[in-house]
Amino acid sequence: MKAIGFKTSMPITEAESFIEFEKEIPQPAGRDILVKIEAIAVNPVDYKVRQNSLKDQVSTEPKIIGWDAAGTVEAVGDGVSLFKKGDKVYYAGAINRDGCNQEYQLVDERIVGHAPHNISAEEAAAIPLTALTAWELFFERMHLSPEKDQGKSILIIGGAGGVGSIAIQIAKKVLGLQVITTASRPETIEWCQTMGADYVVDHRHLSEEVKKTGFETVDFIADFVNVNQYWNDFVHLIKPQGRIGSISDPAQPVDLRLLKGKSVSFHWELMFTRSTFQTYDMQEQHKILDKVAELIDNGTLQTTLYKMYTGFTADHLKAAHELQESGKAIGKTVIKF
Repeated sequence: MKAIGFKTSMPITEAESFIEFEKEIPQPAGRDILVKIEAIAVNPVDYKVRQNSLKDQVSTEPKIIGWDAAGTVEAVGDGVSLFKKGDKVYYAGAINRDGCNQEYQLVDERIVGHAPHNISAEEAAAIPLTALTAWELFFERMHLSPEKDQGKSILIIGGAGGVGSIAIQIAKKVLGLQVITTASRPETIEWCQTMGADYVVDHRHLSEEVKKTGFETVDFIADFVNVNQYWNDFVHLIKPQGRIGSISDPAQPVDLRLLKGKSVSFHWELMFTRSTFQTYDMQEQHKILDKVAELIDNGTLQTTLYKMYTGFTADHLKAAHELQESGKAIGKTVIKF
């Protein structure tokens, strides 16, 4: 089968930043399923791993990355109970195993969902990593619920990005929150409005822009960009007893002492925690993805696919990484096999 990987970390503009190669199709055992991949998506984590995982070293075997895929179950391990051959699936996978930049992939069934029926494989591939991230942050880390939080306000930083795009929808259409989000270009503002944001503000003057919407403070904040950059604004804007959640990788420590006066809680989210540590509740990701598929099929949520390349090639993967690195990507970028 065909796979695409790299032997050393180098700029995406280099000829061998990604190389195509052939490898054997693996066979599933235990709780692994073998998926014949039909489409993949590219996330910021992809280029961060590509840039940093093989710095100043050369691997004998190409490293395969990629954490968003949709396809068909080709075979199952002897411990599999959730899927059978022929099932349509979608998933993000695990950071400590080979990724989805290959034609067939082994993945633990507990972190795989049944793909939505009403959208294409490429539309489905845009969803898993970001939906899991937003869902876990909102429901499991910040403990939000429509029963007690409907009508409250949330500020989402980075609304036009991959996570922001699905987070706006979940916050608005599942939790029933009033959604304020950030975007600064005409095309990103329009995208956020399409995703369901009530208000779109310019991140460059965050506190002032939020106040212009009529909100002096907000109940919740979700940071999908850079917690260091906006920390002082967060401290200022969050309501007493509010909650702040983040997925970013701060270059500097976050001063949580500034939240004490307001009794504000802070919550980290990393979608790979469950698979990396093989947590007792790892199968929750299967349940979340099945729930998200149900919400897509009944029209509550929509795909966040914005740009697509057709053809699984090193050139298309390079182009997708270059777009992610530019910081100008909107929604999700997908490669259809």
